[in-house]
Amino acid sequence: MLENLEPAPKVTAPKDFRPGVEFDGTEGVATTPGFDAEPDFDKFLIEAGFNPDEIEIIGTPRTSRWQRWDGQWLTSYRFHFRRKSVSLNLPLLLQEAKKKVKVGKLPKPEERALVVLWSDLQVGKVDYRGNSQSLIERVELMQIRLKDLIRTHKPSKVIFCDLGDTVENFGNTADMAQLQSNDLSIMEQVDLATTFAWQTLKEISTMVPDITYASVGSNHCQWRVNKQQIGKGTDDWGVFIGRQLARLSKEKSLPIRFLEPQPYDESLAVDVFDDKFHILGVIHGHQAGSRPEQVADWWRKQAFGKQPVADATTLVHGHWHHMRLTELGSTNSGYSRFVISASTLDNGSGWFRKTSGEDSVPGLVTFFLDRGVGFSGTLYKL
Repeated sequence: MLENLEPAPKVTAPKDFRPGVEFDGTEGVATTPGFDAEPDFDKFLIEAGFNPDEIEIIGTPRTSRWQRWDGQWLTSYRFHFRRKSVSLNLPLLLQEAKKKVKVGKLPKPEERALVVLWSDLQVGKVDYRGNSQSLIERVELMQIRLKDLIRTHKPSKVIFCDLGDTVENFGNTADMAQLQSNDLSIMEQVDLATTFAWQTLKEISTMVPDITYASVGSNHCQWRVNKQQIGKGTDDWGVFIGRQLARLSKEKSLPIRFLEPQPYDESLAVDVFDDKFHILGVIHGHQAGSRPEQVADWWRKQAFGKQPVADATTLVHGHWHHMRLTELGSTNSGYSRFVISASTLDNGSGWFRKTSGEDSVPGLVTFFLDRGVGFSGTLYKL
């Protein structure tokens, strides 16, 4: 019944014989199957997915011959090849590029927002730059410079970010240290910090018709007992000051909107033009770790938990007392994301200067966001 069936012919090839192609994008090596006639390398390359016109063989192919079970001799070829180099006519390419590239005018923004990073005043702190009187004079200078900037650029709105550490507080560093170094009680610290912000908001509200004030929790302003945080994320002197400013603003009917985090959060996001193009993430920075470089990684991780700043296009923070700009990934609109660290307004950090040898000049960091235009990375330190 099985007279017409024959076993498949057995091919005996050399040991370790494996037809195939390896290619790294520039050079490669190929091993052909066994041929019983003149090989067609072009056909072999086409079947392997290459264009023979773009490939050249390097050196002399090696051959392996063996005899099949039926006496037929087969020959396999092993050869190295590379992609042919194409000589470029650079002058011609430049001419063609000029024809294709259309240079348009820079877009004129319909609206411009000024972002103010009010950070690390640490009211009540005494250090190598002076005491509370020194801070009062420094803040007054910043107020004058801020008004000059507004007169020059005429923004349509202001996002005023209280990035935290507004007061020095007591009990959040080494035992007894702040009791000796501060020149204001906690009540006086909060009173002066509120006065600074209220004076600034009142003055710029006469110049800009739309102001948003955003405050977040911070390590110096947290409610702490024995240096340990207690309560909610919004149990914070900086957030408390924002609430007092909101009451004052409402009584005066000023055009100011006040924002604070959800009760158990320490971050928030502001949709600057209510179009999801510029989303400003606001934090103090102490959450990220001990170094400013860790902020970028902290921000990336926020996306997993859908935290307030997960979709931010620009993230601003304080805490490290110096201006810093870091360009990261891209936004949904095709522009870069940025992390911006604010300068300090305080009287200095002697312990940091002594341990690190570094220092930072006080200043008020600001920048502009334009409706529908990606942020270019330009900062103004006043």
